[in-house]
Amino acid sequence: MGNRALKTIGRRLRRPLNERAAKKRLAEFHSEKRSVAEVASRAIKFGGNGFFKVQTQQKLSEITSLAEAVAAISPKTILEIGTWHGGTLLIWSALASEMVVTCDLEDKTIQADFFRAMPPPGSACKVEVLQGDSHRPKFKEKVVGALGGHQVDFLFIDGDHSTEGARADFEEYSPLVRPGGLVAFHDIVELQPLETNQVFALWQELKGLYEAQEFIDEAGQCGYGIGLLRMPD
Repeated sequence: MGNRALKTIGRRLRRPLNERAAKKRLAEFHSEKRSVAEVASRAIKFGGNGFFKVQTQQKLSEITSLAEAVAAISPKTILEIGTWHGGTLLIWSALASEMVVTCDLEDKTIQADFFRAMPPPGSACKVEVLQGDSHRPKFKEKVVGALGGHQVDFLFIDGDHSTEGARADFEEYSPLVRPGGLVAFHDIVELQPLETNQVFALWQELKGLYEAQEFIDEAGQCGYGIGLLRMPD
């Protein structure tokens, strides 16, 4: 039996303990009203173990600037391509007043109830957790069904980081964004630690076609960077 299989078995055995600890941590977090900056800061490394580890690979200044820009439009509905460990989902759940739909290639069934509990107390926001390939037509049908006719106020594209993969996500899902709504891409800087991160070329193309902002922590940094587009009115 390989190391990966052993690790998965171990995570499943520890699941009940990790789930209880994660829910306790979330309850403690929700015990106080949090600012947008506080939520973004905690989302970087919220903590937890196994299936219930919550974190996001973001630079604090970048994700905070994005979160504040999204908060400024008072979003009702947010669509996220790429759930990973749910760090950005924690942010969007604090900002959306009605719904967050989060999508990932990996099956998040185990974490789904925990993710649905992420909106703060008193919020009417509902979290929908979808699994599948965002590039397949049938998966888009699932997304449209989950949205239930609602237009998207903010679309966060952080899944397939190849140029064509990110382009496909933009072309498929940006039409769901309302006029004046926002679309963001992660990992837009040119220098990247992974060869598969190729969003830069697409971003250079799109930012000349739309009203655009860039959130980049340091000039010349390796990896990260967030690009934000505003859809035409």
